[in-house]
Amino acid sequence: MTVSPPRRRRAFALVAVAAAAALVLSGCSTWFGTANGGTTGQAAGASTPTGEKVDAALQPFYDQSLQWATCNDTFECATATVPLDWSDPSGQTVTLSLIKKPASGSGQKLGTLFVNPGGPGVSAIDFLRDSTDFAVDPVLQAQYDVVAFDPRGVGASSPVTCVTPAQMDAYLYDITPGEHGSAEWQAAAKKTATQFGAGCEAKTGALLGHVDTESTVRDLDALRASVGDTGLNYLGYSYGTFIGSEYADLFPTKVNRLVLDGVVDPTSTGFDSTIGQATGFEGAMRAYLADCLSGSNCPFSGTVDNAAKQVQTLLKAVDASPIKASDGRELGSSTLLTAIFYPLYSKDSWPYLSQMIAQVKQGQADAAFQLADAYNGRNSDGTYQNNQTEAFTAINCLDYPAVTDDATIAKQNAELIAASPTFGPWWTYGDIGCASWPVPATRTPAPVSAPGANPILVIGTTDDPATPYEDAQSVAKQLESAQLITFVGEGHTAYNSSTCVHGIVNQYFLTGAVPSSDPKCTS
Repeated sequence: MTVSPPRRRRAFALVAVAAAAALVLSGCSTWFGTANGGTTGQAAGASTPTGEKVDAALQPFYDQSLQWATCNDTFECATATVPLDWSDPSGQTVTLSLIKKPASGSGQKLGTLFVNPGGPGVSAIDFLRDSTDFAVDPVLQAQYDVVAFDPRGVGASSPVTCVTPAQMDAYLYDITPGEHGSAEWQAAAKKTATQFGAGCEAKTGALLGHVDTESTVRDLDALRASVGDTGLNYLGYSYGTFIGSEYADLFPTKVNRLVLDGVVDPTSTGFDSTIGQATGFEGAMRAYLADCLSGSNCPFSGTVDNAAKQVQTLLKAVDASPIKASDGRELGSSTLLTAIFYPLYSKDSWPYLSQMIAQVKQGQADAAFQLADAYNGRNSDGTYQNNQTEAFTAINCLDYPAVTDDATIAKQNAELIAASPTFGPWWTYGDIGCASWPVPATRTPAPVSAPGANPILVIGTTDDPATPYEDAQSVAKQLESAQLITFVGEGHTAYNSSTCVHGIVNQYFLTGAVPSSDPKCTS
């Protein structure tokens, strides 16, 4: 679930559910574990591939038997090999790391359930290991082997590597000189983005051009065959839905049971996603403000409109006079935006937002940095727990062509500000990161249809700040066999927010049952 200051990136991330889950489950402490899934121990067994016939050059990757070994007590870990370039399978290869929670029940086993938390760039291994019951209900864990793999470029798989921790600190937290959008500001932002991209190219090499979503989808199909499943069972959150819908479109006859929660529309351009999220976070902020103002100890006053203006004033104030934290870092609007957006993913996290804002108004920056650091995976000693930022940028810049035309950028900036008066002014010029990226985009946004696929559940939350409900409606219409499941509520993703959605998803994975119409869940 990656949120990030727009001065660095094309747009705010199509976020994963993992970060918000962590904030709800463990307060403001970070939740990420070691990227490699822990030290492996004794052999736990080998998978039996399906043996299905594919192109001869691809056969070794589909026929590989995964060698599972115990790790982290209740899990098993393995690695797999896939082509760097699926169009050239005889060339270089990439290593994928996987983790498995073996089915715990004594009854009928239903195969493997792959799970992905989104991002792009979030470690699926960390997500499953550290938030197992949040990722997948125990009733499903009883009958499925639950498997997560870090996509290429991410975490414990062959990673995108760009900068040192100190350089990452500068990239994430330094205040860009000049007024936002000014010539000085744009020049500085472009310089920073160019240097970051150059570091990624130098340290990552050829992999940087092959971390696109389609490559990950092809990896997933090889893994499906390697674990021995003739059809894919998959639960994808946020950006993970993008992987899922693209899989269904490329391999429709290999879909068994597939759930997309917090949907990314594959027809969306980078700007479509940006303005959708800007609108979503504007709505989430106003919902938070209404709730805050109706209670006690709210750091805002007056009407919701008055309070929204106070947010704008605060963002401008920290740029004009940055607040120094106890560790010496200075709080500007970029970091404050990250600290604001992080708790907006879940209504349960709104109290953290109030506490942070109250402290910033008192001239204290530590709470804001704590939220931003938790989101960015930064440790208190300045090291980073993962390569989330590098992988996010690399994947998005391949999946979404950057806008570089000045007239188009000016038009989009105006649309952003109109759609999101509170946040839009700080979200403009968001293509700078990918416009300066050393590898050109490889994908053009296009619809999915998945003809012949088994029924697919498409879940949308009406007030999802990160993946707009309209995206779920759109994808449900695009996919020939989809059933839309609506949760009328707040927050990013619904499986762990709505008991109604939770029950439908569990029943679907256990029996294949699909509602005959949208249940429009309200609880």
